[in-house]
Amino acid sequence: MNIIYAYVFLFFAIIFEIAGTSVVKDTESFTRWLPSIICLTTICFSYYLMSHVVNFVPLGITYATWSGLGIALVTIVGIYKYNQIPNIPTVIGLILIIVGVIIINTMNDINLNN
Repeated sequence: MNIIYAYVFLFFAIIFEIAGTSVVKDTESFTRWLPSIICLTTICFSYYLMSHVVNFVPLGITYATWSGLGIALVTIVGIYKYNQIPNIPTVIGLILIIVGVIIINTMNDINLNN
């Protein structure tokens, strides 16, 4: 694996995290089996992928990217799935999170020779 594959794995880790987090409400406190299994499986697979990413991307950058983009994208899922419209301060905060993730990933000194 190299840095490109690490970021591909990170992308899929974020997708699985979003899938798992998006069904947490549907689990009804883990009393509904199917959403609960989907939630646990996707979150576990997300962490599995991240365990490979951290061999090439520093842990802090991996987690900041995973959680930051996850927060922003789960908010979008909440808008469409649950009609949870964020207010202006929330939108500003999400924009700052995304800008932070971009800065972290573009200004980082990752060794591209791995």
